[in-house]
Amino acid sequence: MEKREIKSVLLEYKSSTELSDVFQKLIDEAKQAASTAYAPYSKFKVGAAVLLENGDIVQGNNQENAAYPSGLCAERVAIFYANSKYPNVAIKSIAITAFTQDGFVKEPIPPCGSCLQVMLESENRYNNEIEVLLYGEDKIITAKNISQFLPVNFNKEMLK
Repeated sequence: MEKREIKSVLLEYKSSTELSDVFQKLIDEAKQAASTAYAPYSKFKVGAAVLLENGDIVQGNNQENAAYPSGLCAERVAIFYANSKYPNVAIKSIAITAFTQDGFVKEPIPPCGSCLQVMLESENRYNNEIEVLLYGEDKIITAKNISQFLPVNFNKEMLK
């Protein structure tokens, strides 16, 4: 048996001022999106902002439903909207944050598995890595691509 170690590389920042102006704007857009999320049941409002190759930014936020499986995460709302409005434009990066009754989360929240799979599909669709920014009041975590969160992933090659 050959043993192979799989590692992810995530970078941590203490403040958004350590990031580029573009990434600061993307985080601000995600925060704005979180503030208007529809989360009457969980009160956990998530916002996502997607930066496209053409420079446009698309927002999304979580949309809850009393029949819980019928809701949708902020990341997928933003990505599906971006892919619908700009079907031939790749996603460059995505910023994600969450807002609770106590304000913005202190620790960044990662995307769920379903959202990660959709992000991976978008990377593969456009043959373009998506940089991820996870915002929390106490720190920001970044990753250069989705594989950093999903190093062993399901992809189209497995369907053959």
